[in-house]
Amino acid sequence: MADLLVELEIGPVAHGGHCVARHEGRVVFVRHTLPGERVRALLTDAEPDAKFWRADAVEVLDASPDRVPSAWPQAGPGGVGGGELAHVALPAQRAWKAAVLREQLQRLGRVDRDVTVRALPGDDERGGLAWRTRIDLVADAAGRAGMRRHRSHDVVALDAMPLAVDAIAELGLFERRWHAGAHIEAVAPVGGDRPIVLVDGEPYDLGRRRPDTRPNARTSVREVVTVGDREHVYRVAAAGFWQVHREAAGTLVEAVLRGVGDVTGAAVLDLYAGAGLFTAPLADAVADGTVVSVEGDARAVRDARRNLHDRSNVELHVGDVTRVLRGDQDAGSSVVHADVVVLDPPRAGAGRKVVDAVTALRPERIVYVACDPAALARDVALLGEAGYGLTELDGYDLFPMTHHVEAVAVLTR
Repeated sequence: MADLLVELEIGPVAHGGHCVARHEGRVVFVRHTLPGERVRALLTDAEPDAKFWRADAVEVLDASPDRVPSAWPQAGPGGVGGGELAHVALPAQRAWKAAVLREQLQRLGRVDRDVTVRALPGDDERGGLAWRTRIDLVADAAGRAGMRRHRSHDVVALDAMPLAVDAIAELGLFERRWHAGAHIEAVAPVGGDRPIVLVDGEPYDLGRRRPDTRPNARTSVREVVTVGDREHVYRVAAAGFWQVHREAAGTLVEAVLRGVGDVTGAAVLDLYAGAGLFTAPLADAVADGTVVSVEGDARAVRDARRNLHDRSNVELHVGDVTRVLRGDQDAGSSVVHADVVVLDPPRAGAGRKVVDAVTALRPERIVYVACDPAALARDVALLGEAGYGLTELDGYDLFPMTHHVEAVAVLTR
């Protein structure tokens, strides 16, 4: 093991939750450290012919002033994924994420822009903990609930998950024994519904310690999103996609509504629309205008139909976004016009085909919700080629203690 330990001077942050160092001329991506530190690091991926190596800082020789005692030690070196910045003070976490956003936009998007990453309400008071309304666990061979070790299939048994909201922490998931390999999902919706637990995708009765096989067993939750003086209620499949931070949905809706501006009477296109998080408030904002929603996941569209059934100015399409926009899929009438486009693509981003299809509609404004800085930067470059310039950009710390960051960008032509 001794030959796998190296002493490193740590350089700048990089996308992915690590910092950059060099060892004998080779780039090393180091987790669990901070810029300016001197550490002893354990090489975790160090093939002789690799372009770069990976390492975990296991001993801090000179500490950064931004280092704090870890808020989640089990996510430290050799531990589970999902808490790689737990050793970083909250203001420094946001500065870290802003630096990554700025660097990716500059390098991949060819845009120089200063960026601020905003905290969500309540996070500072909670120390960046107790924000996850959804968690995924897996049982180890002894039936103990845990998570997978970073970049590994090994399960690390846990005694707590400090990022989970109190309603999940109170379920006692880590005090029980499950069948080996069980996939345990817990959902605590915002708005008053009781939490739901799924085991291997099926409802589970915690009181009786067995699957809930009743025909009317709950498989969905009610999420309440308050924006200003308006309350939006959504029904969402418990196993479906929804923002995990307790304040994320409302924060993003407010950001999107600011981004689109006055859309009264306009035609708005909502891409990757999911269960209708943005579609519903956009439908209110356009008044006698129209909102066209496009989503590829059939389950999410079923939820959207229920959530939007009373809005006559909404048109729902189910199918691949590019194919729906081009009209070469049996998904109703093709999209022929949009004054404003809102899109919230998956982590890989929209990509050239979607960007080309969107810009062919010649919208005046595009509001892009991004969960990956690199994907956002690549798409900003593509949109720039089509004549759309980045006019607004805000970052949001939807994932404290992790390297992940959300951004809302506004582009106009």
